[in-house]
Amino acid sequence: MEETLLHGVHERLVEGSPAVPSHGETVTLLSTILGHGRNSAAAEASSRRLLRHFGSASALTLASLEEIRQGGRISARQAAALGAALALGRQICSAPLRPGQRFANSRDLFLRYRAQFFAASREYFMSLHLNAKNQLIREVLVSVGSLSTSVVHPREVFSAAVRDSTAALIFLHNHPSGDPSPSREDRECTQRLCRAGRILGIRVLDHIILGYEEYFSFADAGQLQDAIEGPS
Repeated sequence: MEETLLHGVHERLVEGSPAVPSHGETVTLLSTILGHGRNSAAAEASSRRLLRHFGSASALTLASLEEIRQGGRISARQAAALGAALALGRQICSAPLRPGQRFANSRDLFLRYRAQFFAASREYFMSLHLNAKNQLIREVLVSVGSLSTSVVHPREVFSAAVRDSTAALIFLHNHPSGDPSPSREDRECTQRLCRAGRILGIRVLDHIILGYEEYFSFADAGQLQDAIEGPS
């Protein structure tokens, strides 16, 4: 039974199917990690406790090792193994743009970068430097903020962009709360950056806020032009 479930999940992963594992499959996957490769009754019981305690497998990625240990009533060694598996999963799921690559759309960028900041407890603000063909030159971590805000100064953003002979920029930042709705500070920051870009002749293509399951794109919402022009 265990091998059948694992095989089914593996087949879907290999084929790129969007279907998510069922509850039973999730229990089996967790049990295999907690049992160090074997799905024992004790490991299965611990897996079910973890899912009951946290509500879902994705919620585990937001928990500390101590919270995982207590929630599943498992050993420190088991918690460390599960934590390592979750970290590896985030690394595998994160496929940022590489130099020379072009972005497709805002959702493509969300899927590429959300895993990188999924469990972050602070706001990270990044800028993607693009050439005239909208190909990535490099990505720059502009600032690391607090739980609810990041301080971004246009001079820090555009001094690096000018050095790279950047033609266009895309901004990304995460909301540790998981809610991508833009705050007043986010809107004001976007306005400042768009105006600075217009003065320097560097296009701002988008500002994307990353949440847990969704994102907000100023470009998709039609708010970039408003940010550039300001209130009438």
